[in-house]
Amino acid sequence: MNDMEAEGQTKDLVLEYELDAPPEKVWRAISIPAFREKWLPKGELADTEPVSSAPGEEICYIMRDDEPPFLESVVTFQVTPNAVGGTRLKIIHGLADARLERHLPRAANNNWTRLMLAA
Repeated sequence: MNDMEAEGQTKDLVLEYELDAPPEKVWRAISIPAFREKWLPKGELADTEPVSSAPGEEICYIMRDDEPPFLESVVTFQVTPNAVGGTRLKIIHGLADARLERHLPRAANNNWTRLMLAA
């Protein structure tokens, strides 16, 4: 567990949209490359193939910044029908680049196998 998770925060950016289009149409727009290219150019993707997919429900892509240090992130698109016949689109953008992991030094008094003696 990292510091942000311990504090109840997350590194992910979560966006939710209510769309008038039916879920099938939204799914095609995010999963079929010819349609996806109109709003998400392949230059934004590290790989045009998804890293995972649950057809009709969820698809994940790896995106890469176009400027140094070219950080990578995982973007998940979740499609669910809403109550009025449209679609709820949830986009979860999680920074996944290992270069950003913070490694905190261990505390000197962390009660490892050796115990510190009080002076």
